[in-house]
Amino acid sequence: MMFYEYSHASNNVLDGLNMFDGTDAHYFHTGSRGHHSVWDSRLFNYGSWEVLRYLLSYARWWLEEYKFDGYRFDGVTSMMYKISLIK
Repeated sequence: MMFYEYSHASNNVLDGLNMFDGTDAHYFHTGSRGHHSVWDSRLFNYGSWEVLRYLLSYARWWLEEYKFDGYRFDGVTSMMYKISLIK
């Protein structure tokens, strides 16, 4: 089983997707909606075709390469809702 953190990504500029193309909006929401204050991380823009393509191809690669039989998704509520219940 593969454990996924698709709910958020690294806030770092040098080793993550943040500022990958010189902007902070290619894969993530802009403004405060693009940051998770509790996890100190970036939040993907799931409405973007490129984000969906990236995340699905990433999941497919792991499945085909390592033959995982299932996935566990963490932080699903931050993927589904615009507000956070975590204070």
